[in-house]
Amino acid sequence: MKRQRGYSLLEVIVAFALLALALTLLLGSLSGAARQVNDADLRSRATLHAQSLLAATGIEAPLQVGHAQGDWEDGRFRWDLQVEPYLDARTAALQPAAATPAPGPTLAELTLQVRWGEGERERLQWRSLRLLPTTPEAPR
Repeated sequence: MKRQRGYSLLEVIVAFALLALALTLLLGSLSGAARQVNDADLRSRATLHAQSLLAATGIEAPLQVGHAQGDWEDGRFRWDLQVEPYLDARTAALQPAAATPAPGPTLAELTLQVRWGEGERERLQWRSLRLLPTTPEAPR
């Protein structure tokens, strides 16, 4: 009697199940990679916008203490810029509280925060120091 050669139905079903499992794992890793690429693109664009804003701050208009905000790309990225006088904690502890600031240029601390979503991972923050313009002294 001749014996037939080939695959049984059970072997074919197991092979298809293994193939489906492998494809599921592959597609899951590809979607994770696509998400990471999208996150990197958003962070890169936010960084480029922030660098442009920080480079123009104090150049296009005089730097002043205060708060400014705005957006880029039709509201996709929102920015918030805070300009405050810089106080070094080490030197502030050594100076008496009633001391008047030294004449000459003073430093300002710029804090720029860029958001493009509501999550903690969808926010970047930069801090920088700049010279505030000196105010001309009043004639005596």
